[in-house]
Amino acid sequence: MRLLTLLLVLFTYTGIAQTKAYVIGVKGDTLNRVDAKGKRQGRWVEKIPDTRGEKGYEEQGVYLNGKKEGQWQRFSLEGDLVAIEQYKFGYKNGKSVYLTPMGDPLREESWKAVDPTSPYDTIDVMDPNDPTRVLEKQVIKLEGTALKHGTWKYYDPWSGKLEKKEEYVFDNLQQHGQPLDFSSRNKATSEQDDDLAPIDVTGASARKKPEYKAKTAEEKKALPKPQAVIDFEKKNAGKKKVRMRDGSTF
Repeated sequence: MRLLTLLLVLFTYTGIAQTKAYVIGVKGDTLNRVDAKGKRQGRWVEKIPDTRGEKGYEEQGVYLNGKKEGQWQRFSLEGDLVAIEQYKFGYKNGKSVYLTPMGDPLREESWKAVDPTSPYDTIDVMDPNDPTRVLEKQVIKLEGTALKHGTWKYYDPWSGKLEKKEEYVFDNLQQHGQPLDFSSRNKATSEQDDDLAPIDVTGASARKKPEYKAKTAEEKKALPKPQAVIDFEKKNAGKKKVRMRDGSTF
C-alpha cells in the first residue's frame, strides 16, 4: 500500500513537472494546463469578455496537443448554455447545436473535420435513375479544414418551429434529385491554378470561353501601326542603318 501511494505521488509530481502553467479549479481539478512545449493540454475553462459590440461568453472543453478535441460547451456570461460543439483535429466535427438563452434550439450544424495529414475521403456515386444503387466509389481530396457535411436545421427563435433544412456533402449543398458532382469544383480549381489562363473583364467567359487562335502573317500586316512606330519610321527614313533594341542580352 505504501509503495502504491509512493508511485501515485511520483506520477503526479512528474506530470506537474512537465507542465509550464496550470490553475486549480473550485473542485480541486487541474485546469488550463500548458505543457513544457507551450501547448494547451487537458481540460480548459476560458472566459471571453465583451469585445467590439460582440457579447462575451465562457467555454469549457478539452485540448489535445494545443487543439480542441471532443465536446465543447459555451455559456453566456449570465450562465446560460448557448452552444454545444464537437471538435476533431482542432476543427468542428459532427453535430453542433446553438440555443437561445431560454434553451430553445436556434440552429443545428453538421461538420466534417479534415485530417491535415490525409485530406482524402470516399463518396458513393449513385445511379441517377435508381437512388438506392451505387455505381462506383470515388476518392476525392477535401479542400479546407472543416466542411459542411450532413443535415443543417434552422429554427424560429420565438416559436421553436423548424423553418429550413439543408443537406450538405463535403461543402456541396444538395438539391433533390440531383446526383453528386464534384467535377465543376475540380475544374474551377484547375483553372485557378493555371497561371496562363486569360483574365476576362467583360463577363464573356460566363457565356462561352473564347478559343485562342494565333494570327496569320497577313492578319498581322493588316493590323494598324501604333503612332509611336509611325513617328519612329518617319524620323529614321532614308538612314542606312538604324540600331534598334530587341530585348536580347547578347
